[in-house]
Amino acid sequence: MSIGKSKDFFFDRERVTRAMDAATHKALSKGGAFVMRGARKSIKEGKVRPRGKAREGETPKVVQRVSLPGRPPYSRTGLLRDRILFAAAPGTGSPSVLVGPERINKSSGAPETLEFGGTTVIERRSRTGKAERRTVRIDARPYMAPALAREASKLPEQFRNAVVSRG
Repeated sequence: MSIGKSKDFFFDRERVTRAMDAATHKALSKGGAFVMRGARKSIKEGKVRPRGKAREGETPKVVQRVSLPGRPPYSRTGLLRDRILFAAAPGTGSPSVLVGPERINKSSGAPETLEFGGTTVIERRSRTGKAERRTVRIDARPYMAPALAREASKLPEQFRNAVVSRG
């Protein structure tokens, strides 16, 4: 047997590495998509409901639903829910996936404050149009950590049979 023919019995390292990188990227992308979807689904619409009875000709007062501490936040506009994204970073070394909300408003820090709790400044306009600012404490209303916890057991399945021999 010649040396050239004996090489057929060994695997092509570069080809295997490329296949592993592609399979890892695909598995991480699927995992990131599942976590993103789980986080988005946990944020329910905070429907406005009427409070009390309105007199004839008056608009009823409304109350915005507020989630309980420890539960995912409600969303009135869908802005937070729609801005939860994922990105899988390909490449050699340590491929990774990043899942979370994109920054909505630099000064508020709303996504982080909702996830972990903390203080934030709320600005409201008074009836006269003057801006009133006050600092409030917001209890944690996690939505990302529970989504990851729900999907964590399914993540290894994404890697099973990820690389298959193609001959």
